[in-house]
Amino acid sequence: MHGDFHSVFKGSGLEFDDVRSYQYGDDVRTIDWNVSAKGHGTFVKTFKEEKEQNVFFILDVSASQEIGKNTRKIDIGREICAVLALSAVKNNGSVGLICFSDQKEAYIKPDKGMRHAYQMIGTLFNLTPVSIKTDLQKSLKFTLTMLKKKSVVIFISDFIDTGYHTNLSALAHKHDLVVIHLNDPREIRFPNLGIIPLYDKETRKTIWVNSSSSKFREKINKGHAENKLKLEQFCRRNGANYLWVNTNEDYLTKLVQLFKIRRIRSKR
Repeated sequence: MHGDFHSVFKGSGLEFDDVRSYQYGDDVRTIDWNVSAKGHGTFVKTFKEEKEQNVFFILDVSASQEIGKNTRKIDIGREICAVLALSAVKNNGSVGLICFSDQKEAYIKPDKGMRHAYQMIGTLFNLTPVSIKTDLQKSLKFTLTMLKKKSVVIFISDFIDTGYHTNLSALAHKHDLVVIHLNDPREIRFPNLGIIPLYDKETRKTIWVNSSSSKFREKINKGHAENKLKLEQFCRRNGANYLWVNTNEDYLTKLVQLFKIRRIRSKR
């Protein structure tokens, strides 16, 4: 909980406050050329320190998140929310949460304090979703409507859905977006097990497939690989951070590395 975890949740440093007349010694980079162009003199921008940060979590709790041999994707998602929420409140930030499937399963309005963070964590780990389906677009639309203050938005999902990219782009441009893409290794390296039944948790239907077919395994593996690549490229184009997390690895190491990158960029 030291150092790198804290750095991502500090305020952006300075935010615009007002303008005043230029004085000898002022940094010319702070001149407000739009105001100065009106012909009433030269004016510079003034800033005030922004110490607090608003951190908002979007967590996918649909049935596809229950996949995992020893640790499920939903378990990793909950733990990441809990760790980062505690880090944020330790820096006097406010934290909020929406858990979603194809509907709002739980919503906690952003607030400060350790008690609020533990209340949020309790909701996370005690929640039993009503729906088993996924609709990322609805969750993004809700967040865009509800979240007015610019925030660090941490979106945690396996992103097995379509039609959500327009709203995700809008969220990235309005807020500081971090996308955490959860995955189970068997989803990208489907094992050769012969003819087996596959159960779709979201449709609750079972189909029989021939997993010994190289074409079948290649199709499954290629689909997940393409989804990962497209989302990663999308985040890069829209200025969002992207993190790929497997259920069988230490996600803390990856989080620390991500926050180091964010801290370096914020100093530039």
